[in-house]
Amino acid sequence: MGLNDEPEKRRRKRNIQIVFSIFIGLLLFFTLYSNTLQALVLPKVRTEKLVMGSLVHTFEGSGALLPIAEAKLSNPAGWKVSAIAVKEGDRVKKGQTLITYDSKSAERELQDEAAQWEKQKIDLQNIQDRYIEAATDGDETKLRSASRDIEMRKLDLGVQERKLNELKDRLANQKKITSPYDGVVTTLNAVEGMTSTGEPDVLITNNRRGYQFELLVDASLLSSLGIAMEEKVQVEVRPQSGQQAKVIEGTVHEITDAAPRMDNSANQTSKMTVTIAQKVVRVKVVDSELKGGEEAFVKLTKHSRQEGQMTTNEAIHQDREGKFLYKIEERKGALGNDFVVRKVRIQSSETNDKETMIESRDLNLNDLIILESSEPLQEGNRVRLQ
Repeated sequence: MGLNDEPEKRRRKRNIQIVFSIFIGLLLFFTLYSNTLQALVLPKVRTEKLVMGSLVHTFEGSGALLPIAEAKLSNPAGWKVSAIAVKEGDRVKKGQTLITYDSKSAERELQDEAAQWEKQKIDLQNIQDRYIEAATDGDETKLRSASRDIEMRKLDLGVQERKLNELKDRLANQKKITSPYDGVVTTLNAVEGMTSTGEPDVLITNNRRGYQFELLVDASLLSSLGIAMEEKVQVEVRPQSGQQAKVIEGTVHEITDAAPRMDNSANQTSKMTVTIAQKVVRVKVVDSELKGGEEAFVKLTKHSRQEGQMTTNEAIHQDREGKFLYKIEERKGALGNDFVVRKVRIQSSETNDKETMIESRDLNLNDLIILESSEPLQEGNRVRLQ
């Protein structure tokens, strides 16, 4: 009886050990598996470390060259165009004839007025003869009448002479249009055989005054670049005709305020809209080969004066209290390390379109800064690293 119970006891003991081992294994398995499963559902974040350095401020812009000085020339008399001596794009000299007009009607008017003037002179001579005759006869009444008539005819002759001179000047000035200075014909609206359409018959640019183009720049970026009046910049000019581009020295000759722009790209978390001040910068270039209408390009680059901790712009958020970013705090545990989100308030000194120089006592170069998250984050959230 005792011998038969011994194997049964050993078998029962072995079964208990097996069940216990399975239980411990399952307990370890579910413990580890539950932690792994929980980790898989945590928000996934992309991070980077802060870097020490200086910002590079860069601006690239372009615009069409427009003349600084432009003469709009027309014929005020409304005469028909008889001949056009230039075409758009021609370079002209001061005093060069551009357009000739049909002035026959004005010439006929001048001839008629000249004939009227001659008639008035003959009339004056007849009255002078009457004056002599009255003086010879001693007729005081006729003498005084002839004297008054002579004065009246002299006044009429003066009026007619001024009218003739005015007609001569108008004919001389309006018979043709000449260039007021050395320049380029930019627009030609005149048509042979037709009167003016209401637009200037021809537009001439002044080469000596040069050309300008406009750039729209954020006021903060303009300040960071250190651009001021009379600043010299390199301008690449690309002709419309497919000729080779050339680099010309330009001068900043005007800076004015522009309408601000609204931006919310940097504040997706708070949905706040930021108003950004802007400036219009006008750059002047002078070159004898320019005609106007060419595309002008500039690229301005400048390093910040100071160095500091820098991070990518996408890491920075803003709420009503100011700017902040999220960093990773690593906590060690028995079953692995946890990564917890910490919200850090910052101050920004300088920024460009990619990076921002920041200041904070709670950050160092070894901190992992969160750039992107698969879900919205809050202080204290656990996350997993990408």
